Amino acid sequence: MKILIAEDDKTSFFMLESLLEKWGYTVLAVSDGDEALQLLNGDDPPLLAILDWMLPGISGPEICSSLREGREGNGKPYQYIIILTVKEEKEYVVEGLKAGADDYLTKPFDSQELQMRLRVGERILHLQEQLRTAALYDDLTGLLNRGAVIERFENELSRSWRTGVPLSIALLDIDHFKEVNDTYGHVTGDRVLREIGQRIKAVIRSYDSLGRYGGEEFLLVFPGLSGSVADGICERVRSAIMEKPFLPSETKEDQSPFFISASLGLFEVPAVCETVDTVLTKADDALYRAKGSGRNRVSR
Repeated sequence: MKILIAEDDKTSFFMLESLLEKWGYTVLAVSDGDEALQLLNGDDPPLLAILDWMLPGISGPEICSSLREGREGNGKPYQYIIILTVKEEKEYVVEGLKAGADDYLTKPFDSQELQMRLRVGERILHLQEQLRTAALYDDLTGLLNRGAVIERFENELSRSWRTGVPLSIALLDIDHFKEVNDTYGHVTGDRVLREIGQRIKAVIRSYDSLGRYGGEEFLLVFPGLSGSVADGICERVRSAIMEKPFLPSETKEDQSPFFISASLGLFEVPAVCETVDTVLTKADDALYRAKGSGRNRVSR
């Protein structure tokens, strides 16, 4: 696991660095508060940090306050912060914890105590990640759940309004999916949903968003796509679902494979401001046209 040290005392700095590397951490070490905050707010930031109370630039508690204010409600992973200080008075400890620190350690520190506190931090981060995953991802398919994919769409819609970058969305519905459940059972139906999710994911771009919208419906968000290019990627998705058969069971032999098709309703968001609900309704209208025209097709 990656860990940040922010410490301007050379003795403590080298002691921390050598211990953490010995314990298997990937260490990022700085001696300035401003640089520490920049790393903690950067791309792929460390989730564990040990910050000295007093640092050149901003202090450890000020870093904590800034992080907690910036992270509130933004969906980013939690960062576990230990404050390192020579101040042992109760009021200073309370001040650091109120600022957003998770734990504290007084100097000179005991290496075993530090290791135990870091292990507590790792356990908490693991639990936080489990909670974050449960809040964002669909249990069955592993894709974004309805709330998370709509939030992604809302963000892309706002960006499209601000920048004028094209945006298209598609609602996909598996054709006659009830027959799969009725004929082969819900276990097979669940496996089909998972496999279809993976087939879709394999043919869209890495920066497109895909989520389970509900039941056998999926929502796809295509930033930067419009016109025939958007039609083309939706056709690619439709073909990927159709190209290989499904088996009723993963274990039984001598099974008759079956094919599944899907219908897609594609909507290209206009330059004028549209609400999220309006855009989703228009994509749903396009899906209705696809199903009414015989299914297994893309309609606008």
